[in-house]
Amino acid sequence: MNIRFKNAKILTTNPDHTFDIVEGELWVVGSEIAYIGDGSHVPADRPIAWDETRDCGGNLLMPGFKDAHTHTAMTFLRSYADDLPLADWLNKQVFPKEAQLTADHIYWLSILGIMEYLTSGITSNFDMYFHPETIAKASNDCGFRTVQTSSCNNFSSSPEEIEKQYLAVNEMGPLQSYMIGFHAEYTTSMERMEGIAALAQKYHSPCWLHNSETKSEVEGCKERWGKTPTELTESLGMYEYGGGGYHCVWFSDNDFEIFKSRGLTAVTNPCSNLKLASGIAPIKRFIDCGINVAIGTDGPASNNALDMWREMYLTSTLSKVREMDAASIRADEILYAATAGGAKAMGLSDCECLAVGHKADMILIDLQQPNMQPENNLVKNLVYAGGKQNVAMTMVDGRILYEDGKFEIGFDPEEIYAKANAVIRGMQ
Repeated sequence: MNIRFKNAKILTTNPDHTFDIVEGELWVVGSEIAYIGDGSHVPADRPIAWDETRDCGGNLLMPGFKDAHTHTAMTFLRSYADDLPLADWLNKQVFPKEAQLTADHIYWLSILGIMEYLTSGITSNFDMYFHPETIAKASNDCGFRTVQTSSCNNFSSSPEEIEKQYLAVNEMGPLQSYMIGFHAEYTTSMERMEGIAALAQKYHSPCWLHNSETKSEVEGCKERWGKTPTELTESLGMYEYGGGGYHCVWFSDNDFEIFKSRGLTAVTNPCSNLKLASGIAPIKRFIDCGINVAIGTDGPASNNALDMWREMYLTSTLSKVREMDAASIRADEILYAATAGGAKAMGLSDCECLAVGHKADMILIDLQQPNMQPENNLVKNLVYAGGKQNVAMTMVDGRILYEDGKFEIGFDPEEIYAKANAVIRGMQ
């Protein structure tokens, strides 16, 4: 469809991680942004036949959030396995239940997660879970953009299976892509890690893993190999083509140097890290080192919400407390991490910002609500005061998938809720 948005405030992104507000119009032609400006310019080479013209009423169009670390289908364990340390949470609650999941379960549970992403203004996610082809099908059926990486460990898929999944998902259409990765050092044998490194080199793929989430994880890795998780994976040649880590809480000086020299991304997950008492990531140091930072919700079993608004707020405020410095990170840096930083991590170079030629992955923010007034500084309002109630519309690839509380994904919400409840109720 060709949609003309007029009377809008439009958030544009600058290379220095700041933002500007343009007042006027944004035109979507097919799946791309064709124009941003005051509306006086009409392309001479092709008059546009509009399917729809929308008056934004002075509300804000901005890039959609990029949820840079997810385990979407874990929706079935929301509020089920809580109030436990990470090791007990994984081994006593999560792993036994996950062993009972089928591909059909994951299909419906993924759609439930996608619905929640849309309500939060998330236009793409970076997923790590089982049955990646099923996850990609669920995303395609909803019209949602998903990047995946492998959850390979000693108990699931092998490097040989990962290679098949990599090739299959990357052929499933423009909304789906796949990068090489594995769950974590503490769940994966040396043989399998070496196999993952070989795949990343063979396919020139970035490589991803849970990295330095807890202090005990790092200490255990050093006992086993004499290296931190970052040092170990670097020594195996995993980062020849980039990538990064999820959580990145307990980093050494050398870990920072490796991330900087390799151009890696640190994905922070503050809600999950707080709930599991894992620690507070050193976000200021990552930014000061010039390391790309992205933000993710983690899974709905450890969060328990897929809400980028509270992730942004906590990323900022926790950093201030960690550094004991209220000026440690600007709001612009947080919003950049939640949008362009995530897109960089996920290889979505045409989804980083609102610009002509970029994909129309964007959201409309209702500014006519008490938490958005007065408009002293819109970026700070978004980071410190914004919430899901301000998301009036979520568009992915030029399609409106969510608007005014209603989903346009081809599924009845009640059916999805019933399917999700049936999964957990049917488990032993």
